[in-house]
Amino acid sequence: MTDYKSIKGQKVQNFTTDPENPVVDQVWYNETSGDLKIRKTSLGSAWATGGDLNTARSSLGGAGTQTASLAFGGGTPTATATTELWNGSSWTEVNDLNTARDGLGGTGIATAALGFGGSSQTLTETWNGTNWTEVNDMNNSGAQNMGASGTNTAALAFGGVQVPPPSGLIIASTQSWNGTNWTNENDLNTARDQLDGTGSQTAALAIGGNPVTTATEEWDGTGFITRTITTTTE
Repeated sequence: MTDYKSIKGQKVQNFTTDPENPVVDQVWYNETSGDLKIRKTSLGSAWATGGDLNTARSSLGGAGTQTASLAFGGGTPTATATTELWNGSSWTEVNDLNTARDGLGGTGIATAALGFGGSSQTLTETWNGTNWTEVNDMNNSGAQNMGASGTNTAALAFGGVQVPPPSGLIIASTQSWNGTNWTNENDLNTARDQLDGTGSQTAALAIGGNPVTTATEEWDGTGFITRTITTTTE
């Protein structure tokens, strides 16, 4: 009789929790739940349209999860202070930012968020689930379109465009937030704005950006390491 090992080249493994990245058709036994499991060829995941924002805008800040999120600021095209809360199905307008701005950074969760920079501002505001409170400013002279990661008490901001002075200067600066103050850290290896950020204050990724790039940099808590992918042909 043909067995699983002869087909797949490996035995069915036992785990106390499901593996993080099982390969397609991998079979394993979850000792905690007592279930024999398999990674299907298709997980059936897809994007679905949710409820629209109440205020149309671009270059806004955001924080939270798929079922509990916050959207704040942005351009309509003029800068707005509007803040909206997402409950998993619809958006509700809540209390505004203290200062209207677009291109600002955002991080945290729906009940504890951080909004910073944007519209030539160094302003930082924290959200407690009800109101925004202005706290200590960023160190640089004003930046927008930054990458961001972390929480409202331990965040990282990197890159962006400085406006002014001098207007339009794309920067590589990095700052960390400890819940009270911003501290200058080691710069990105590549200056860019309109980049994406993810992760925590001590383990983050800086992805893409303008000038248009595939560059990915990994923050290890001290500095950024550039990650490159090399392809070869035989």
